[in-house]
Amino acid sequence: MSRPQAGPGTREKLLEGAVRTLTEQGIAKTSARSVAAAAGVNQALVFYYFGSVDELLSEACRYATEQRVGRYRERLAAVSSLGELLAFGREMHEEEREAGHVAVLAQLLAGAQTQPRLAAATAAGLSLWVTEVEQVLVRVLAPSPLGEFADPVGLARAVAASFVGIELYEGVDRAGASRALDALEQLAAVAAALDDLGPVAQRAVRHRLRRATRP
Repeated sequence: MSRPQAGPGTREKLLEGAVRTLTEQGIAKTSARSVAAAAGVNQALVFYYFGSVDELLSEACRYATEQRVGRYRERLAAVSSLGELLAFGREMHEEEREAGHVAVLAQLLAGAQTQPRLAAATAAGLSLWVTEVEQVLVRVLAPSPLGEFADPVGLARAVAASFVGIELYEGVDRAGASRALDALEQLAAVAAALDDLGPVAQRAVRHRLRRATRP
């Protein structure tokens, strides 16, 4: 049997077709046939390039995340405070929802509950976001009284988890999701107020935090 003919960019077409199928039809209806139809290619090419639909979805998760992270990397690099980070996160959330990428994330997380390979790929995709957020937190917390006590690695994961949860929660309670984002911004305002304290007050805050966090 002859191999299916593959043209330039066929692999990318399949990856984009997988993302589009997840967005429009959900993971339950994502198959070699549906992805190939969305990509406009022979469905045998799914197996020629990826070996299985699960592997295609894993690659599509990485592919889509790398594109989205790349889109925002310069803007993240310009963030100089927690308030700016949360404001950026809110703006990005709106953009991602309108582009359909929130739906993709929801489908991948749903599939990851029962498919270990997809779970690993989804976690790897989320780690790209965590890395970017961690770099921002290290930079903006360094001069703050909180910098000595906050764990940027853990906090980056907490921020990522919060936004993932809010994105999914928004599907059932949009007003509640908006209120959750408001609450995060209020915490950022508290952090900004600490940064504005004078040297004596900042020393007092650090002393109190050391006592509170002492084993």
